[in-house]
Order: sequence, then C-alpha cells, then structure tokens
Amino acid sequence: MKLKQFNLKKVQSTNLTAIKLIRNSKYRFGLINSERQSKGKGQYGRNWISYKGNIFISIFYELNKIDSSINLLTKKNCFLVKKVISKYYKKKITFKSPNDLLINKKKICGILHEVIEKFQKKYLVVGIGLNLIKSPKISSYPTTDLLAETNRKISQKKIVKEIKITFEKFLSKYYKAR
Repeated sequence: MKLKQFNLKKVQSTNLTAIKLIRNSKYRFGLINSERQSKGKGQYGRNWISYKGNIFISIFYELNKIDSSINLLTKKNCFLVKKVISKYYKKKITFKSPNDLLINKKKICGILHEVIEKFQKKYLVVGIGLNLIKSPKISSYPTTDLLAETNRKISQKKIVKEIKITFEKFLSKYYKAR
C-alpha cells in the first residue's frame, strides 16, 4: 500500500487540504505535507500553532475496508507516530487521551482525527502536528520540541518519510480488499 504524497509550501490546514483532495479527486490514500499552515487545526476547534520548521502532515485513507473502530484507530495512529519519534528520543513518551504525545509531561505532538464521507464511503483524515524545532509558549499547557529534548537537529524530510513508511506498513497489514 503506497500513500500518494503531496508536498506543499503553505496551506490553511493539511487536514482541510486532505478533505478537499478526497472530495475532488479519486485518491483513496494520501499524505499531505506542508512547510507552513496558516490555520492549523487542533482538537475541539482549537488552533494548532504552526511554526515553520515543524512537521504538519495529514494522512488520509478509506475506512470502509478497515476492520477497526475509530477509537482503536486513533490509538493505533498515535502509537505509529510515537514509534517514529522514539527512534530519536529514547526515553519515555506518553500518550494523553484522546490524541496527544508527551515528553516529560509536555506536549510534543498533537494528532487530530476527522471522519468524512464521500459517495457512502468513509475516510479517516489523520492530522499530525509535531514540534520538531520550536514549541509554542502556552501558559496552561506545557509544550516541548524534539530539538530541545535531544539537543540535535533532525531532518524534517527524514521524519516525514519515516511516518509515511510506518503508515504504509500499517495500512498494508490491516487493509483488506473485498
């Protein structure tokens, strides 16, 4: 299973771009990667603060042939991203329900799930915001980034590629053709 990758300079939101692609094309599986977002989306309608140099991607795939609940897929998707981050950060990474990854009780990654429907087929859009080089200062919610935690700059392209490969393996394993 291969995800069609779309690399963009700037979008309002990678999730919005994925939704437009699903609605206006024949792609059933894909990955949107953008250098910038002007209106990144967070949980409960919140904004995701999008600093240039961090990672903003959305992966989308058809749900009709996946034998899993949305709750289980949410956990699996968070685990897949955690698996990639753990290649660079060897200490404990925790999961905060419903969709945040934390290092030392500080948010490093948010994962937003949206289900949309087109022609009676459902799709899951998995938006991933990973603080790679800079984290926002939020008084009520401590944040961090991978550079601060590892003291080394990690290639944005390399992590996006690893996330893509990880999701492709996952989808190949669980996607069942009818």
